[in-house]
Amino acid sequence: MTDPQTTDERRRLVTESWAAAWDGGEVDALDALLAPDYRRRTSQDDDGLDREAFKATIVTTRASFPDLRTVIDDIVVEGDQVAVRWHSTGTHTHPFLGVPATRSAVQVSGATFATFGTDGLVHEEHVTWDPRGLLTALGIITVGQDQ
Repeated sequence: MTDPQTTDERRRLVTESWAAAWDGGEVDALDALLAPDYRRRTSQDDDGLDREAFKATIVTTRASFPDLRTVIDDIVVEGDQVAVRWHSTGTHTHPFLGVPATRSAVQVSGATFATFGTDGLVHEEHVTWDPRGLLTALGIITVGQDQ
């Protein structure tokens, strides 16, 4: 099958799907972007999350941070490869990972590297981000303080 998508179409698809899912909680919008056999990996040894588990993660995160907003800072599309640099902000108003609501504003950032298949869908993503900012804001860990 010949890949019918242009660079602009891929950029639009990523941008619109992310906004609907992360900002609006409309996780089924990801079905237009992510293949049924999709895997989201955070390390090479990671089996990753499948599409439904990833969507459930977004729902859980949004329940704890209902004002969650994700901004795409940069997006580069080259052939079937997409690189996205992003940051997310939100207020911790409901329990998260067993931590009661702190009312803390948090910000995390990272990068996502995705590969489109010839079907025009993303089959695999590799995500890198540093969760220390989130864990520090929630009081789970302390960073840079003398003991």
